[in-house]
Amino acid sequence: MRHNGRLTTWHEARGYGFITPSGGGAPVFVHISAFPRGHARPVGREFVIYELATDGKGRSRAVRAAFAGARKPAGPAGKGVRWAWAVVTLFFLLLGVAVRLGRLAAFVPALYLALSLVAFAAYALDKSAARNGRWRIPESALHLLGLLGGWPGALVAQQTLRHKSRKAEFLALFWILALVNCAALGWLFSAPGAAFLRSLGRLWA
Repeated sequence: MRHNGRLTTWHEARGYGFITPSGGGAPVFVHISAFPRGHARPVGREFVIYELATDGKGRSRAVRAAFAGARKPAGPAGKGVRWAWAVVTLFFLLLGVAVRLGRLAAFVPALYLALSLVAFAAYALDKSAARNGRWRIPESALHLLGLLGGWPGALVAQQTLRHKSRKAEFLALFWILALVNCAALGWLFSAPGAAFLRSLGRLWA
């Protein structure tokens, strides 16, 4: 039997919330896994349709939930995805030009690429954990990856996976740390930074 209600509480970081039934009654727990894969993530206040089930402790929870007509499934492509890829592509092109001109050691772009792949994987694992109620990767760990140089991969993950892409506080800190990382990268073009890179290059050799 299908029920109607409104998502009056939603905790994005934990991937769950509560639906207030339209006909009255106690709020119903709903987890992000109750929504179809690929569907737009809830932000709160949406009208939803759902079915009721019980968990192992006999508590009611919503299953097979969907937005009540107002919102459409989120496709893998969109402005956010194209914008993220444009930023990342431009960033790596600039790194490549700097290497070609002899202003930057070749291992720096390689390090950014490796950290970006790790960051993308971390976001993917965290989203999967949110959907399935498993242990989550701490936001501090995701931010640390971005600060160290994985922010390009994190940016792509946010948009393609639609994960951590609407939480204002998280995004504000993400961009602050990305700018800090870029500032550190800019320092590498200075004389002290170039000397530091040469010393690292001798260690890698």
